[in-house]
Amino acid sequence: MRLRHIAGAEQTVADCVYVVGDPQDRKGCWNRVFGNDHPIRMEIGMGKGKFLMEMARQDPLINYVGVELYSSVLLKAIQKQEEEKLSNVRFLCVDALRLGEIFAGGETERIYLNFSDPWPKDRHAKRRLTSPRFLAVYEGILVPDGKLEFKTDNRPLFEYSLDVLAGEGWEIEMQTFDLHRSPYAAGNILTEYEEKFSSEGKQICKLVASRPKKE
Repeated sequence: MRLRHIAGAEQTVADCVYVVGDPQDRKGCWNRVFGNDHPIRMEIGMGKGKFLMEMARQDPLINYVGVELYSSVLLKAIQKQEEEKLSNVRFLCVDALRLGEIFAGGETERIYLNFSDPWPKDRHAKRRLTSPRFLAVYEGILVPDGKLEFKTDNRPLFEYSLDVLAGEGWEIEMQTFDLHRSPYAAGNILTEYEEKFSSEGKQICKLVASRPKKE
């Protein structure tokens, strides 16, 4: 699906105090960005920010970084944040493949992937956010016992992700093909897409995987 460009979005993103500019200069010192040593959790492909900001409200002692590639999408989250001014939320407008340049090893506690683009054609598999090249980036910035959480309505993408994670040495701690009818539904925070898809009767898949253990 082609994204609609919003005039002035790039400048709004560049001017926003909640968007971290020159993020590569913060590598290894994100505690200074937030002004504290609280753990950092990250949502990649955060969209309009509903999930991220609700997490931040519920866990004020956790710092949250929202990563979004497209400025026109990030604009919606910026508008919400400028109203709420949550002190534990920051945004990045970057490609997720760059995160290893921006965060040091062990600087992130948990990564959330919610309803990522499935890139269904095999020739586009490397673009999936659960493909090996992205998993290598996540592994490089997570703490030793760091977690990856993934939700999707796309069953083929979910099965692909399970296979790739296992093949790359990640430990699957939980998985379900029907989150909303599972014991894991308690405390689940819905994203915009999740609300839409579940209202249409689609099953939501979820997994939690732990970072590969190094000997």
